Amino acid sequence: MREQRDCDVSFHDPFPGKTLGFIVNPIAGMGGPVGLKGTDGVEVLLEAKRRGARPVSSERALLALRRLATSTAPFRLLTGSGELGEDVARAAGLDPIVVYSSVPGSSRPDDTRSAALVMAYAAVDLLLFAGGDGTARDVLGMVGDRVPILGIPTGVKMYSAVFGTNPQNAGNLAARFVAAEPSVRFREAEVMDIDEAAMRSDRVSTRLYGYARSPHERHLTQNAKAGSPANENMSLDAVSRQVVREMQPGCLYLLGPGTTTRRVMAELGLPSTLLGVDAVMDGALVGADLNEHQLIRLMEGHETRVIVGVLGGHGSLFGRGNQQISAEVIRRAGRDHIIVVASMDKLLALDAGCLRVDTGDAEVDAMLSGYLRVHTGPDRSVFFRVRS
Repeated sequence: MREQRDCDVSFHDPFPGKTLGFIVNPIAGMGGPVGLKGTDGVEVLLEAKRRGARPVSSERALLALRRLATSTAPFRLLTGSGELGEDVARAAGLDPIVVYSSVPGSSRPDDTRSAALVMAYAAVDLLLFAGGDGTARDVLGMVGDRVPILGIPTGVKMYSAVFGTNPQNAGNLAARFVAAEPSVRFREAEVMDIDEAAMRSDRVSTRLYGYARSPHERHLTQNAKAGSPANENMSLDAVSRQVVREMQPGCLYLLGPGTTTRRVMAELGLPSTLLGVDAVMDGALVGADLNEHQLIRLMEGHETRVIVGVLGGHGSLFGRGNQQISAEVIRRAGRDHIIVVASMDKLLALDAGCLRVDTGDAEVDAMLSGYLRVHTGPDRSVFFRVRS
């Protein structure tokens, strides 16, 4: 059972500005750095904690609300109690109205869904939520197309098109919406999540769960994950062979998730973890499905190179589904030791015309920004812009 706090505000009374809803999924993203594929379910959460995972959602949500708090246009913020949003809102210097309180011991998805329903009944102009694809599914399931939604990316995957490219940009977009800037337009944005049946069959596939009405600005919001073009196979096979030929003896290679890096592992004749991070040295597998701490331990005393693909659709390089390759791992490896492999078709299909990084560390994001070499075929590469 859930309870709504009594308050003396009628949300249907005239108000000179926008009314925003705000929900934080406090456990979103905990599974990423520790090598889990998400944080859905009690057992997965317990395993994430056992591996030393720490909450990240509130910290990232605070980055967004600090940007929103700079708005000079009037707005009011409805939220849930404590870690469901109230704590973050007050830390950002806002004075939220708590309209939903969780019962101790309640389930997180239940809290998200119930809070979203309360805010839909309150007729908020925009519902801002912090989480990943699972949270987006829960919110969409409650509000449908009645309420526009915008995601602060704090989860593991975030393949959906309702998210800002990073927390700060989600806050910037919310502030522009509050100010009724004409550059903010609405679109029908895909809400997607990993197809678990396909994952069990060792395939990366996303499933469409519906469309949400969501504010959009080209450089502030991401597109949904897109599938790989059918004609990219030959070029990726060839560039994978070249990557293998150029591997240096005594050097540690960390291979990120996805079908592109799986091709490199296939050229080595090694098994791979489709949604995990594997480590190779001198042609041998030295670690499979590794978490952040395991990667750092392996890197000690070894020159390290990181091999990653590009997430089709929104062009993510780091920060979506590969949080095991953390800011610290990237810092230790160094920018010059990052090997990016992608087809030219995939790069040309990126709507934003750039690659995205969102490691959670501003210094590392800045280090990665600029132009980075992307290997597109045998003896072929392009320098593609990276933005944080």
